[in-house]
Amino acid sequence: MDMLAPSAMFDALDARLDDALTRLPLAGPPGAVQSVLLALPRAPAAAAQLAGRQFVFQHAERGELHAGYGEAVAWEAAGPARFKTMAQVLVAGDWRRADPDDTGLDAFAMLGFAAADEAPSPAACSSLPAALLWVPEIGLICRDHEAALVFSTTLPARRAELLTRWRGLLRALLPRLYDQPAGPLPPATLRRERAEPDRAGWDGLVRAALAAVDAGPIEKLVVSRRLKVAGPRVFDIGRLLGALGCLFPTCQTLGLRRNGRSFVAATPERLLSLRDGRLEVDAIAGTAARAESAEADAALRAALLGCDKNRREHRVVIEAIGSALAEHCDDIRAPDAPVVMQLHNAQHLWSPLAARPRADVGLFDLAASLHPTPATNGQPRAAAQAWLRRVEPFPRGWYTGAAGILTPNGDGELWVLLRCAMVSGAEAELFAGAGIVAGSDPESEWSETEAKLAAMLSALQYA
Repeated sequence: MDMLAPSAMFDALDARLDDALTRLPLAGPPGAVQSVLLALPRAPAAAAQLAGRQFVFQHAERGELHAGYGEAVAWEAAGPARFKTMAQVLVAGDWRRADPDDTGLDAFAMLGFAAADEAPSPAACSSLPAALLWVPEIGLICRDHEAALVFSTTLPARRAELLTRWRGLLRALLPRLYDQPAGPLPPATLRRERAEPDRAGWDGLVRAALAAVDAGPIEKLVVSRRLKVAGPRVFDIGRLLGALGCLFPTCQTLGLRRNGRSFVAATPERLLSLRDGRLEVDAIAGTAARAESAEADAALRAALLGCDKNRREHRVVIEAIGSALAEHCDDIRAPDAPVVMQLHNAQHLWSPLAARPRADVGLFDLAASLHPTPATNGQPRAAAQAWLRRVEPFPRGWYTGAAGILTPNGDGELWVLLRCAMVSGAEAELFAGAGIVAGSDPESEWSETEAKLAAMLSALQYA
């Protein structure tokens, strides 16, 4: 079956889908979700880009891919109780799965949320709500060289109508999955149209943050920049994701499109990973540039490890994560010293923490305790949040929020939304930030944000 052309593959999948639907109780109960998993003969190299709402999560180094097309059902929430609301949806829900091909894989949803809990204002023109749990109508999952399609619907459903709709989606999707991935375009010149704050405004913002740190009790504030750029052509999201995957294979790349706009990111930082009762959390804080020569790069790495300012910034993050986990977890473990995570354009101090959540603790409880992290917000959390809402010059939207993949049993992985852009046509808004602690310098922090912006700027040139 490996050599089947898309047309023959469609016929085989269509027959199996027809057979699977004859065996499913589609009459109810009302509000339940029914998913059907069907194996693909081979894993596609990349997710297809189709019209309409879709999402893609891909980790090149781990060889994992999740994509979703259309919307079987979605829930939105806003306000201080957004995590609790989403948790109740999952706990109270009835999500049924059929796996006639014995793939051993599972259905999934996309979970994501903004930096702030309030709903975006109409003036923000955001295509994403404060929190979103999204079950796609057709999902694609690839892992360990195995691949499957996941068809999902709410119940009750009519078999004939469901089969007709799923056949149409499958006919549009399948050939695109096995197209040759689009390569990068010749590099384009991007035009910087607006920086918020500008260079002088940034100096003032950092000085204000330093004054707040000096006055206490705030130890750290993470201040942000927004940069609008325009290119000579409409940005191709498939090519953009491909470029990000090539440039940053150790990062989680993702793209979410709703209401005509795409949110794209290549992030190195997990908020959390919860699997089989074990929790992993990344502490990332402290940044240095990369150098072209191995000797200079090694010197930058050594300077990062030995920098008192960066080690203090990193320690604040580890202590805050440990304090947040202590409320919900036992057996919390952190390394004695950070290591350096090296990316294409930057290197960071990184400490992976592990813990065992207590029996009554779920992913949403952990997300509420950990977000926002000191690496993206500051410490103490409440005081830093209040200061940033008063002083930072723009709403962050989903930048420094989190998104990831959630399974019906409540396991999942969420990634902090960094190195990201909101893309619309030939325009993109990019975001980057820097952690301000005692001893921070506006000029060096500006250079740090320029290095972080370069991640997305580099990829956009080829899209």
